Amino acid sequence: QVQLAESGGGLVQAGGSLRLSCAASGDIFSINYMGWWRQAPGQQRELVATITTSGTTNYAREIEGRFTISRDNAKNTVYLQMNSLKPEDTAVYYCNLFWGGGMDFWGKGTLVTVSS
Repeated sequence: QVQLAESGGGLVQAGGSLRLSCAASGDIFSINYMGWWRQAPGQQRELVATITTSGTTNYAREIEGRFTISRDNAKNTVYLQMNSLKPEDTAVYYCNLFWGGGMDFWGKGTLVTVSS
């Protein structure tokens, strides 16, 4: 069984920064994708960024240049450094871990609130 534990959310003023962390535990396949998604009130969940085991990254257009995803494979942990935050970044941020064969796991989410 795989579990994901997110941390680092909170309240920040526009222009500020936050760093999210997500630690995965359990029976994890060695080659995988980890990523962050977010869901704003009344909106669908949307992709923020992903990173492979080898470090290849993919970013949503609206956050590119402001957010950086990284990971520590030894710790099965993924990070999201969020800079220049905007009120429209306010959302619940979810950690995601997946690999081939339909194995797809989600954290419970951490709330990020950006005040104007």
